[in-house]
Amino acid sequence: MSEDIIRLGGKKKSIFIDKVKEILPEGDNLNLCLTCGACSSGCPATGLEGMDPRKFLRMAALGLDDEILKSDWPWMCTMCQRCIYVCPMKIDIPQLIFNVRASWPREERPKGILGSCDMALRDDSCSAMGASPEDFTFVVEDVLEEYQEDQPEFNEMQAPIDKKGAYFFLNQNSREPVTEPDEMVPLWKILHIVGAGWTYGSKGWGGEN
Repeated sequence: MSEDIIRLGGKKKSIFIDKVKEILPEGDNLNLCLTCGACSSGCPATGLEGMDPRKFLRMAALGLDDEILKSDWPWMCTMCQRCIYVCPMKIDIPQLIFNVRASWPREERPKGILGSCDMALRDDSCSAMGASPEDFTFVVEDVLEEYQEDQPEFNEMQAPIDKKGAYFFLNQNSREPVTEPDEMVPLWKILHIVGAGWTYGSKGWGGEN
């Protein structure tokens, strides 16, 4: 029998353990995570860099901070929150992703994402493409008028901006109004057909993550 003794060190300090605890619903703990993988099944970033939401959460829970900080996967997360919707315990993994991103030094963050975020903060649109509220309003009104004329069945379709009392506030990825304005229309048609009460905002309409 080997005489070698394996000595276990003290508890490893983790900057993310407390963050994980903060995102659990009140009264819950990580031992209640079912490790069912539902979060991963609907995640568009599953498999990228060999990672998925379930694995990432377990790494944080186990205190594998160095491995977490070396991974580029947090920047591939779309923050769509699908993982929250399907999680039986409603664990807020996107909030953990936010905390991990925030821990990266600014100069090491992906330049494309960093540039888009800086652009979005420059005006009231919050558009990563730099589209102003005036430009957005012009494009929406112009495209709407075109479709109302060309497709009579949608001549009463609306694309309201700053409509008071609307039930839904619709964000818009600014790539569409800037480069592919026709791509906005299919959703307008759906909202029109179902009779939804919705509106864009002249401010804060940019829907990028």
